[in-house]
Amino acid sequence: MMQNSFQAALARSNEERPPVWFMRQAGRYHSHYQKLRAQYSFIELCKRPEVAAEATMGPIEEFDFDAAILFSDLLFPLEALGMPLEYSPGPKLGWHLKQPNDVARLSSPLARPRERIGDKEPSLLSALQFQADALKLIRSRLSPAKGLIGFVGGPLTLFFYAAAGSHHGDLSPAQTGLRDGRYSGFTEKLLPLLARNMALQWRAGLDVLAILDTCAGELTPAAFAETVVPPLRELLSEFHRLCPDGRVLYYSKGTTAQHWEALGDLPIAGIGIDWHTPVAEALERFGDRWAIQGNFDPHALLLPEAQMLRAARKFFEPVCALPPEKRRGWICGLGHGVLPSTPEKHVHLFLDMQKDLFS
Repeated sequence: MMQNSFQAALARSNEERPPVWFMRQAGRYHSHYQKLRAQYSFIELCKRPEVAAEATMGPIEEFDFDAAILFSDLLFPLEALGMPLEYSPGPKLGWHLKQPNDVARLSSPLARPRERIGDKEPSLLSALQFQADALKLIRSRLSPAKGLIGFVGGPLTLFFYAAAGSHHGDLSPAQTGLRDGRYSGFTEKLLPLLARNMALQWRAGLDVLAILDTCAGELTPAAFAETVVPPLRELLSEFHRLCPDGRVLYYSKGTTAQHWEALGDLPIAGIGIDWHTPVAEALERFGDRWAIQGNFDPHALLLPEAQMLRAARKFFEPVCALPPEKRRGWICGLGHGVLPSTPEKHVHLFLDMQKDLFS
């Protein structure tokens, strides 16, 4: 079967224009999303599969991105573990892991951790079935020329939400419980569920599963290697036991090449990077190891049009200057999510420039 450009870029064999997708490409900046949001709550947008599929497809139909990413949220596994979740408007958990003994309040891991997942498994995983149902609808509507991306939060990021309620503020080990038993106890409960959440999504027709670790850059490279990598390795091992052909992209905000070196032996197809490292530099250094996703600064899309276009051209020029074999694994995108006040026109202009330069 012929690969589309997104699949080929993940395999670092793409000879065509590099594919493009944006994190949060379905979101508040987009009039299509705004119309849906006027009719449905955020929870309904995520948990009603037909509505989640419609939210996901809006930017594909409007902007012709090369991949669709499931419209959902990182925190639903925490809800499945027994932490009440509401959005008013941002996410709020009913309680937090303030003390080590709070971990005992989390629901027990899956009772039969080695059982094969069925379409409607009666376990904690059934609370996440809506994601697989939405992905199947999206896959049925999506052209074979487009990729399909699912996602989960990274264990560290989900822990910071569970312990501190957000990924802002003081996320130091002393404040968040990375070393008092809360983190280890939390990951013991989380990882069996999260691996099966990943498998549930993968089996719905994905091309890649993204692990989004927006808090990882809060740690030094040494602390990242010590704290983030071991549970990530365990998670990937269990996911690949369930789905041997599963492909994973790991995105970490605020990290550097020193952090990424610690990922060297993990079975991932690609890494997503934020805008603080030039993407041409990342492709030169790591492009023979992984696909590289990123990494235009989303704040630059807020600039006046002429300045935005100059910033985009400045971003593209070093990648254009690379030999074609150096950019075969590049998945063009942003260094984080589309900001809510981004003009739709600027998204069109960025994509038009990318197509003109690389087609």
